[in-house]
Amino acid sequence: MTATPNEPQRGSGDAAVAAAAERAKLTRHRNLPEFDDLPGPGDTANLRMGPSLHDACLSLLPLVGVWRGEGEASHPSLDESYRFVQQVSLAHDGRPFLIYESRAWRLDGEGGKVIAPAFRESGFWRPQPDDTIELLLLHETGVAEMFFGSARNQTTWEFGTDAVLRTPTSEDVTAASRLYGVVEGSLAYVEERATSEHELQPRLSAKLDRIVG
Repeated sequence: MTATPNEPQRGSGDAAVAAAAERAKLTRHRNLPEFDDLPGPGDTANLRMGPSLHDACLSLLPLVGVWRGEGEASHPSLDESYRFVQQVSLAHDGRPFLIYESRAWRLDGEGGKVIAPAFRESGFWRPQPDDTIELLLLHETGVAEMFFGSARNQTTWEFGTDAVLRTPTSEDVTAASRLYGVVEGSLAYVEERATSEHELQPRLSAKLDRIVG
């Protein structure tokens, strides 16, 4: 699979700050598209703009932004593995949750051309007073997942499903787990998925670079 979030490596704090500042030169002035006639402030994926991040979301601060990169989908339930390009948005409106949006497009190989739309997801990250995090996801395939999780450390978050709801025409999903990590300024994640015929096995992985925030 493409990427596994790892524990942060010890090193020079000054070097890490300098590297983050260099990366931010291209992203710090960008934000989500916004209509100028909204009755109130819109969502922001840039901590320098818009409403202040709610205190309840401070443990999720490294995730706020728009991320884009490539990944791999591979699972026994798939006819074949495939590469994809993905964009993930984690934004907020000042309230105690993050707004999650994800779009992916299938590629004809690593670094290849887009050949078709792939999966879409939307949902919310809802941190709780006991330091747990509720992650609610909806999929275009007719699946709704309720994850519970927590932060492993300041840059890694782990989740497992407590419930999966499916429409009569949905894809076959019975459980899932996800691990997210911000590694050297990039967002990496892996997802495992179970079906009625397969136990939890790797399904998605990707490493995404920040393009906003």
